[in-house]
Amino acid sequence: MAVERSKFDVRSYLETPNLEPRTSNLPQGERGVTLLEMIITVAIVMVLASVAMPLSKYSTKRGHELELRQKLREMRLAIDEFHKDWSRDGDILTGQLCVKNKSSCKEFTGVTGYPKELTTLLEVKLSGAEATVREKIAIRRYLRRIPVDPMTGTTDWGLRCYKDPPDAQDWCKDDVFDVYTKSDDAAIDKSKYREW
Repeated sequence: MAVERSKFDVRSYLETPNLEPRTSNLPQGERGVTLLEMIITVAIVMVLASVAMPLSKYSTKRGHELELRQKLREMRLAIDEFHKDWSRDGDILTGQLCVKNKSSCKEFTGVTGYPKELTTLLEVKLSGAEATVREKIAIRRYLRRIPVDPMTGTTDWGLRCYKDPPDAQDWCKDDVFDVYTKSDDAAIDKSKYREW
């Protein structure tokens, strides 16, 4: 009788519809993802992406600001080095290279010993004893090239003369005492780039 009963149970089991999902017969690790789990995952990823986007914009702006500071420092150091070599006070020549190269000194420097133009820092042709020692024309360089302004993307920098006030916007064209960016944008710390 036990054999007959087991046959009966098997038949009834086969005849009844299977209402359980097919995945329930699969091992635990092979089950699929439900729609709710998928929606929650997408929502979390979207929240993380919305937080990361402003941070990436902030880090890009910070990188441009660091590059601007570096370029300004590079040009200001070149101007100071030029002034140290070519300093003069009117007709009184005091700089080491200015004394040795009198005609070049008056040609390339303003009355204060700063360069007449920013491009002067790229090449100063010496005219004194150092120039005649060699067969080639002796050249003194303070910059290899005019750096590109990271804020404007050009090599067009704002210039100030020695006699200009610190916030001057127009260049007097006598000499180059300082450089600044022509960008009107504000930095992360809310200061204006052109005031750096």
